Amino acid sequence: MIVFDDIHKRFGPKLVLEGVSLTVAKGRILFIIGQSGVGKSVLVKHLVGLLRPDSGRVFLDGVDITDYSEKQFYPVRKRCAMVFQNSTLFDSMTLLDNVALPIRKHKRLRDKVARREALGKLALVGMENEALRYPADFGDGMRKKVAIARALTLDPEYVIFDEPTTGLDPISANIVDRMIRDLSDRLGVTSIVVSHDLKSIFSVADRIAMLYKGQIRLDGTPEAFRRSEDPVVQQFISGSPEGPMEV
Repeated sequence: MIVFDDIHKRFGPKLVLEGVSLTVAKGRILFIIGQSGVGKSVLVKHLVGLLRPDSGRVFLDGVDITDYSEKQFYPVRKRCAMVFQNSTLFDSMTLLDNVALPIRKHKRLRDKVARREALGKLALVGMENEALRYPADFGDGMRKKVAIARALTLDPEYVIFDEPTTGLDPISANIVDRMIRDLSDRLGVTSIVVSHDLKSIFSVADRIAMLYKGQIRLDGTPEAFRRSEDPVVQQFISGSPEGPMEV
């Protein structure tokens, strides 16, 4: 279980997070939603030490990791993998070698063994038959699948997806959505998905937390969001330009 407890974060004069408290249950898919720039990615980066809160605490399975050193965060990042918005694959390496790289580095396995493990991870995302091709041969959706395979190489308990379907065509977005759902159902992976893609939110999420003006506006099931009478929530999920939300 992940707990963000009363997180405050400011960048210069701009207050981004103002007392955010949120619990992420194991084995579930939580979507963190809200307008661009509201602090969704800022919040999740606190889990892996890419950012530190000005105040508040972060707990991972009951252990306070807020003040961990960079070295102490190494094992945390193995347990909590992050898939960034850009796939960040190495263009000069095959898909297989892209996925095998963290296996060789962290597990210290021989190349042959690492590549065999990498092939298994590519199989999880349906890309094993393309293992010897290069990232440039594929569109954004396929590269995103490989990035997910790479994130799974160290068998993480938690995977953080930062805007996984942004910029993808509808078919590729559906493939990524189905993969996130499948990882939870088959492998028991806990997923935190930062997104404003309404189709993904309501087709994949077990739970949704909406950030607005630095705080959690609503935390509940997709059905709770549909039923909500909060005008801010309704404007966001309807996409209406009219309403109380400040653009």
